[in-house]
Amino acid sequence: MARHGKNYNALVEKIDRHKSYDLNEALSMAKEGTATKFDSTVDVAVNLGVDPRKADQNIRGSVVLPKGTGKKFRILVFAKGEKEKEATDAGAEFVGNDDLVKKIQEGWTDFDRVVATPDMMGTVGKLGKVLGPRGLMPNPKTGTVTFDVKQAIEQIQAGKVDFRVDKSGIIHASVGKASFSVEDLAANFKEFMSTLVKMKPSTAKGLYVKSVSLSTTMGPGIKVAYSA
Repeated sequence: MARHGKNYNALVEKIDRHKSYDLNEALSMAKEGTATKFDSTVDVAVNLGVDPRKADQNIRGSVVLPKGTGKKFRILVFAKGEKEKEATDAGAEFVGNDDLVKKIQEGWTDFDRVVATPDMMGTVGKLGKVLGPRGLMPNPKTGTVTFDVKQAIEQIQAGKVDFRVDKSGIIHASVGKASFSVEDLAANFKEFMSTLVKMKPSTAKGLYVKSVSLSTTMGPGIKVAYSA
């Protein structure tokens, strides 16, 4: 059985599993119960009333968090010609085309986000089995397949978070770090939820946002009272 620190255990005792907390109270509790020595990520889990097996309910998108993510990403860009220079000038850590495809096929995955120009997707498609399971495959819906490479990189570093619904209808996303103020975390949370609510499929029947909870890395989940 995993052993938890005193902060974690104290928070578990404090949480009423049957109660949904006000957002600011939930965020304060999560910050207090941070169970790691490093700056934990604050994650949100939203249970949606959708059927991910239906194409029009397989929700996927991105949002730029107003207060950022608290993390600098190592961005890899697949591009050719002048777009390679644009990517390098914009701060991409790794830029290339066939050379990077080969390197990744050989097992290298030392990067956090991937952007590709549309003309590179035929080549990048070969990496589906590597990038797909890691949630790194470029996609037009998240703005990571684009000729505007500079904007894509700037948005990622400014706090762009990609999200997609899993097979059980739940979306997981980060809304910042435990070191953020409650106010900044709340601003990020509200922007994320607002974006998610706007994406409600017309075919989704019944309650769309069924439940919301948040937690820090390795911390317990806390239910949040939310109404769209």
